[in-house]
Amino acid sequence: LSVSTVNPAVDLWTHVRRKVTTWSPVGAAFNAKPFRRLDLVEKNVGLFGVPELSCPEGFQAATQTALKNTELLLHRACSCSPGVETVECFDQLSDGLCKVADLADFIKVAHPDPAYREAAEKTCIDIGTVVEKLNTNVELCKGLKNLLDNAKVVAELDPDTKRVAELFMFDFEISGIHLDDKLRKEAVALHVKLLDLSNEFLIGSHVPNRIAKSAIPKHLQVHFASDGSFIQIGGLHADSPDDLLREIAYRIYLYPNADLMECLEELLKCRYKLAKLVGYDSYGHRALKGTMAKNPETVMSFLQLLTDKLSQRTAKDFQMMRDMKKKLNPRNAELMPWDHPFLSGVLRAERYNIEPSLYSPYLSLGACMEGLNNLFSQLYGVSLMSEHPGAGEVWSEDVRKLAVVHETEGLLGYIYCDFFHRRDKPHQDCHFTIRGGRWCQETDRYQLPVVVLMLSLPHPTKSAPTLLTPGMMENLFHEMGHAMHSMLGRTRYQHVTGTRCATDFAEVPSILMEYFATDYRVISQFARHFETGQPLPENMVARLCESKKVCGAADTQLQVFYAALDQIYHGKPQNRSTTEILKEMQEKFYGLPYTPNTAWQLRFSHLIGYGAKYYSYLMSRAVASMVWKQCFVQDPLNRDMGERYRREMLAHGGAKEPMLMVEGMLQRRPTMEDFVDALVSELNPNFETFLLDSES
Repeated sequence: LSVSTVNPAVDLWTHVRRKVTTWSPVGAAFNAKPFRRLDLVEKNVGLFGVPELSCPEGFQAATQTALKNTELLLHRACSCSPGVETVECFDQLSDGLCKVADLADFIKVAHPDPAYREAAEKTCIDIGTVVEKLNTNVELCKGLKNLLDNAKVVAELDPDTKRVAELFMFDFEISGIHLDDKLRKEAVALHVKLLDLSNEFLIGSHVPNRIAKSAIPKHLQVHFASDGSFIQIGGLHADSPDDLLREIAYRIYLYPNADLMECLEELLKCRYKLAKLVGYDSYGHRALKGTMAKNPETVMSFLQLLTDKLSQRTAKDFQMMRDMKKKLNPRNAELMPWDHPFLSGVLRAERYNIEPSLYSPYLSLGACMEGLNNLFSQLYGVSLMSEHPGAGEVWSEDVRKLAVVHETEGLLGYIYCDFFHRRDKPHQDCHFTIRGGRWCQETDRYQLPVVVLMLSLPHPTKSAPTLLTPGMMENLFHEMGHAMHSMLGRTRYQHVTGTRCATDFAEVPSILMEYFATDYRVISQFARHFETGQPLPENMVARLCESKKVCGAADTQLQVFYAALDQIYHGKPQNRSTTEILKEMQEKFYGLPYTPNTAWQLRFSHLIGYGAKYYSYLMSRAVASMVWKQCFVQDPLNRDMGERYRREMLAHGGAKEPMLMVEGMLQRRPTMEDFVDALVSELNPNFETFLLDSES
């Protein structure tokens, strides 16, 4: 028994509004305030229903259990005869550790209670240490090598098992297991050093810069945080209408920090050294193994071709920005890097009236969730069902739990929706795998996947539910694309479950969802005014879609510049500083002048998680664009196409080579030129929109 307290104003509001707009159960669940539990009697089921995690100390118990099981599986993996059982043992080993580590990885950043965060952090370190040891365990590696060296046994393996065995072997090799003792110790030492350098760079890249107040015009000081006689500048203020404010923020926030510069240079050197040690030409070659691009040469030719094909449009975009700057500030009309985000926004707003507050009343959170439910039901025969979490199952009372249920296959998995803003909660929207799906030989059942989607949306108020801007709505659809990749996958092994696939393929399902989020045939099914029930007018959706193309070439080119910079940093070492490389890449791939005494690369935190892979987002967008145009643009709600998409692309996780999945979906093998053309054609204006606009 649990007692609920309901805010009477909200209850009344829900009751009054219901007369006009009726939501489905999932829509209603997200448009109402959560029930507040006073857990008088109900038993604490533990975080995510893991009984040990009903208190912070439980992390230690869960870790100990996982480590005990690891010992048993380790013995089995080393002693079983080469075959499928070897790979199953490895996957169980991986699964046992991942189930605790992935959960702890999430809790250490998301739980409001510091005691839980600290316990989870300790678990991550403990399990990380064990994983490092396993990756350099010669006996364990020998068991796998015996399998892969036995041509007769390999020939009898099914494709998924063979691929997973090769992926585990790759993990061993990049740890330097095949080296002699002396070199292997060097590889382990480099790994440890890289963990520290990565952590130092990640923290340093977000630290604000300080400057004496007297150095800044008095009327601008109010825009920055005060720190005694100093002010702190912790961001670029890119959207400020004040030219001088943007310039000051840019020059000071990007002012080079000598220690951090040294950290980055050392990090890149160590990455190169380690890659060379384990047999690769560069860190880029190591990082791109198994991706769609396959190697750095392909990535650079993709980026160069994209630059060439966009060049005229990019020049036109920069000219439009210059003209706008001249209009706004005739005395200072030179276009600078700190102008780009602001001026492209001004041009968008001037050409299409896309003020977010005009859209928000039609995009209540409940309406958007209902839209997703309808979409998944039509494409895949899947429903999102709101479930009441048990006591202690969630880390904040506003977290909602969804069961994902297929019309014939039954329960597919769970999505925990941590959607609302909270103090100390990370600001970026993201998807966390808590438990991967896999076929369990030991129970003869499928282990259901569990994921968390994290957003930072405003809370509902007494007079309105949570209302989303178009950007928030697209982000919700994007993250839900990742979640459905996890839910609809049915991989035999958890090592390749859902989003555990090549980085340049992992964003395809999420970016594809953005196309659905901006298609009127999809939006018209759910976007209606929370008070009047009126649908969102079609011309407003058309304006929104067209507005994205304004300065689209320049925006894409900026991403190309970042991706090219990342590639060069992770190529062969050059006898010059990271700033000199940045300056050259900025001239070659962007076009706006480099600002002396700035070091943008020290704020490029993606170098840690996406080292040599920043291009992935552009390549994933190209694939998503091709899939949309070829398979869904005619009818975005076509069930046959939804089933084909699940069968060819979502079902395999990382168990199939990414380009083969794309080929299966498009029924042809695309070239890099096809990818580039897909991105360029996105920027073509849609003339139907102008007709709609002229009618309105």
